[in-house]
Amino acid sequence: MYLFDLGERPWEQTMLIFHALGRMGVEALDIVSPATPFISIGYFQDAGQEVDLEYCKKEGLPIMRREVGGGTVYLDRNQIFYHVVWNRNNPHFPRRIGDIYQHLAVPPVETYGEFGIKAEFCEVNDIVTAEGRKIAGLGGADITDSMVFVGSIILDFDYEKMVHAIKAPDEKFRNKVYKTMKENVTTMKRELGIIPPRREIIRVLKEKFEKVLGKLEPVDLNDEVIRKMTELASWFNSPEFFFKKAPRIPKGVKIKEGIEILYGMYKAKGGLIRTAQEVEKRTLKDINISGDFTFYPKEELSGLEDTLKETERKEKELTSKIEEFYEKTRVQTPGVEPQDITKAIEAGR
Repeated sequence: MYLFDLGERPWEQTMLIFHALGRMGVEALDIVSPATPFISIGYFQDAGQEVDLEYCKKEGLPIMRREVGGGTVYLDRNQIFYHVVWNRNNPHFPRRIGDIYQHLAVPPVETYGEFGIKAEFCEVNDIVTAEGRKIAGLGGADITDSMVFVGSIILDFDYEKMVHAIKAPDEKFRNKVYKTMKENVTTMKRELGIIPPRREIIRVLKEKFEKVLGKLEPVDLNDEVIRKMTELASWFNSPEFFFKKAPRIPKGVKIKEGIEILYGMYKAKGGLIRTAQEVEKRTLKDINISGDFTFYPKEELSGLEDTLKETERKEKELTSKIEEFYEKTRVQTPGVEPQDITKAIEAGR
């Protein structure tokens, strides 16, 4: 397996690198930090509903949708990112998403430990300190024939920028988010009082990953990878991809008698589930499912949406359809059960 130790790179490259390697079928670990800040949103999120686009524009904060689930995050050079890419049929890796998280959480957990921070993996996809504060979030997804695992070592964090980048109904709500985040998300600087030398952290992180992944071969970015990243940039920056999951109608509204658009949300253990539903006489005619959960394989989400069409909005019928879909496709949604999706649909008003 290759090792790309990329240091600090232009913000866009820090996301494009693992998307490119995944499409090229290159098995590798890359370690990188963005030279300037940006916002990343999860694959299943709705940019217009999740992000304060005006604030980000005013602050000069670029936004990029990733092909990995999870929520909106503020990223900058005070986070050291690691991305593991491997062929999905590689027998040395677990097959279940939940097992992958636990397996590949070991290197960052041990890295924190080397610097005096006792941490552990916490289901579904977090790393927490002994006191229960989150110090890293993990993500995973499929990209063509590859699997990717992503996470970071958090040196420091700009809570203020983060809470202003997310969309909030009012300042009272935003203040509550800020307070809760400060109480529950921590960093190396908060835990230790200092930030250890960056190169030393990266050295330890590489050693810990090598224990799990086997010998890593250091390489530089070649022209082929750079060309692939450049090629992907035009698609990732396109409105078609950026607003991919945005519902056509921006708010719940009655279209005509017997036909309405309903919006529902439900917070499952594995993340927030949003639904936008076109309903005719209590029957789902169309549905869009988004949120900050993990859904593998990601392409199957549209299949679930299609399966639910023409289903009566009743708990028994909805759950039965979703359970059948899970059994047939063997999709994996860590922390999200069929009943959770039903609740997100029933919450529509």
